[in-house]
Amino acid sequence: MKKIQSFAIAVLLLICVSYSGSQAQAPTTKVPPKVLRHVVLFKFKDDAKPEDVQKVETFFRSLAFRIPLIKDFEWGINNSPENLNQGLTHCFLVTFASEKDRDDYLVHPDHKSFVEVLKPYLDKATVIDYWTGK
Repeated sequence: MKKIQSFAIAVLLLICVSYSGSQAQAPTTKVPPKVLRHVVLFKFKDDAKPEDVQKVETFFRSLAFRIPLIKDFEWGINNSPENLNQGLTHCFLVTFASEKDRDDYLVHPDHKSFVEVLKPYLDKATVIDYWTGK
């Protein structure tokens, strides 16, 4: 019986040592490529009707399908409980591969058309661009 217990303990120790050794290895993860993020925040005029805001949202979202320079796109409406948004309600995050792509997007005819749709309803905008990664 002692031989069986000793053998079982030896097997458990071997498993534990083997397991902990494999955990000590550094994980191999791929570093995602750096991309340029274009963050756009809007505050609409107080008299902008919901259907007007909807029109702006729909047009902005359509740019992701109309302008191939856009690598990724997401958007949302503020729901932060901190009340630090300074009236800005809508956030749009547009991703580009390069500054040239971003610059070409800004003068693209579809983007210019979007700006014209936006202007009558826009009270305030903030735009920040940054490179991801270190």
